[in-house]
Amino acid sequence: MGRRRGSAVNKLFNWVRRQSMKVKIFFGITFVLSSLIALRLFIKDTNQFFVASESVHAAGIIVLIYKLTTQKTCSGLSLQTQELTAMFLAVRLFCSCMMEHDIHTVLDFATLVSTLWVIYMIRFKLQATYNEDLDNLPKYYLVVPCAVLALFIYPHTYHSHMSKVMWAFCVYLEAIAVLPQLLFMQKTKMIEPSTAHYVFALGVARFLGCAHWIIQVYESAGAYLFLLGSGYFWLPTVLLAESVQTFILADFCYYYVKSVVNGQLLVSLPPV
Repeated sequence: MGRRRGSAVNKLFNWVRRQSMKVKIFFGITFVLSSLIALRLFIKDTNQFFVASESVHAAGIIVLIYKLTTQKTCSGLSLQTQELTAMFLAVRLFCSCMMEHDIHTVLDFATLVSTLWVIYMIRFKLQATYNEDLDNLPKYYLVVPCAVLALFIYPHTYHSHMSKVMWAFCVYLEAIAVLPQLLFMQKTKMIEPSTAHYVFALGVARFLGCAHWIIQVYESAGAYLFLLGSGYFWLPTVLLAESVQTFILADFCYYYVKSVVNGQLLVSLPPV
């Protein structure tokens, strides 16, 4: 029975892969819309999406910690992504302490401490297993554009100007912090389970964050986009940032689900 189900699912994945880009986009949009409807039906308070998103991200970090402590290797992990993640988490934690003081602050603190521990292990304890030559995307390529954009587009609240700019910066940086990890995996083609679980968790987390904004915009008939912001651009830019990260992780998530369904331990990416 298991083989038949696996074979049928594998045929389905292969059939989808052979379709034209328009058909793939249609299936993707249909799946996303169905997921959003299901989330809205089961979760009434959309603010809970952010709690769920941060919790899933923390779970992904726990998987990395398990890998580093049991397997004693950091192969397949991008130090650049971990350092970018620590950067936006530190900024967000500072802003959260100044602006919110809620469950998000606690989750961000726990995730930041875990991420710093992962960075320490990669840089010092497990440096011999780190593939530095495959992790060569300069961080300033990502940090500088986010900082410049944050100077012009930020939330319009009663907090200090610096806090608003810093909050915008961490939102933008979070949207693209995973790029070094994705490029790293694209070079290796085969991703071992722990790293794959971690990146998939990031994909789920970003989808939940994006779902909050999309549902809010839908329920307000678009008016929610222009409730706050400098020059009315803040919320549309946030939605765009969330969508960008969800999009760049979607392709990996597809191959992750395919590998899991077929019972494969390693996730295999197609050639570029």
